[in-house]
Amino acid sequence: MTRKSVAKPFLEVLAGHRQKVPPIWMMRQAGRYLPEYRDVRAKAGGFLDVCFKPELAAEVTLQPIRRFDFDAAIIFSDILVIPYALGRAVRFEIGEGPRLDPLNTPDKVASLAAEADFTKLEPVYEALRCVRRELDPGIALIGFCGAPWTVATYMVAGQGTPDQAPARMMAYSHPEAFAKIIDTLIENSIRYLLGQLQAGADALQIFDTWAGVLPPREFARWSIEPTRRIVEGVREKIPHARIIGFPRGAGALLPSYVDTTGVDAVSIDWAAEPSLIRERVQTKVAVQGNLDPLALIAGGAALDRAIDDVLANYASGRLIFNLGHGILPETPIAHVERMLKRVREYRG
Repeated sequence: MTRKSVAKPFLEVLAGHRQKVPPIWMMRQAGRYLPEYRDVRAKAGGFLDVCFKPELAAEVTLQPIRRFDFDAAIIFSDILVIPYALGRAVRFEIGEGPRLDPLNTPDKVASLAAEADFTKLEPVYEALRCVRRELDPGIALIGFCGAPWTVATYMVAGQGTPDQAPARMMAYSHPEAFAKIIDTLIENSIRYLLGQLQAGADALQIFDTWAGVLPPREFARWSIEPTRRIVEGVREKIPHARIIGFPRGAGALLPSYVDTTGVDAVSIDWAAEPSLIRERVQTKVAVQGNLDPLALIAGGAALDRAIDDVLANYASGRLIFNLGHGILPETPIAHVERMLKRVREYRG
């Protein structure tokens, strides 16, 4: 599909301008629900082989744009590329997720490099440049990183865990050692995000997938404050950088996150309480979300109701229509098409 205008509705929302038809994209929109992605992955080998081969990363970034004409593309990569560039072993086990060498004692933390080897991340920048050259000028390009808390949970435990107890315990028991991990991730994430903007990204998203496991005091220290420092560090060099935060599961703590971090928008998960978001969040920043990925799998009338609920709750303000988390691999493509049609027929 060829667009008639070079205006980017996604960026217009981030800049403070509500759109009558909310712009739409999906977290994890390049991935296993698409047969064309599965073909690339099968030929490439491992997950990181796709991430670090610019021509492959660019191709899978563009696949959902060609199929669905979303309003934004997000570069295909992973939140664990920063630990990889810091010299940590990172591998992905099929069916089990990421595996790292755990940093679970202060002695091990002392071995953590202070500065990443950014030559290892050059393939991400090259992929962004490739996508930028091919992307329709009306479609925005998003770069991203993992928030320090969420990345640290994997670094400490060496893998994902249900409640991130290893990282939470280290933060309680060895706060100075844990703060070293966080500080290292903050400084290197700033540099990484700046590199993505310089390579062609229009906006950035900071994924704090595990923010919701933290109690309020720790949420302020390990989620809000690191994100604030990253936003401040990026804007020190690029003052008008557009940044979205996603503290998944933050709930009632979202207003303080918005007030303190300086983000232009927040992603909200499907459990967010609509009146709180409308009255204490959307009055200050744009919101992005929050369709339940399971409703997208269910399809039919259940999907229509869920879409209509998102629009009824948030489309009167600044909204970027998205899911409440990433699209699941078993999602039927026809359901994505149904969602797109229903959102794009909305006239608010």
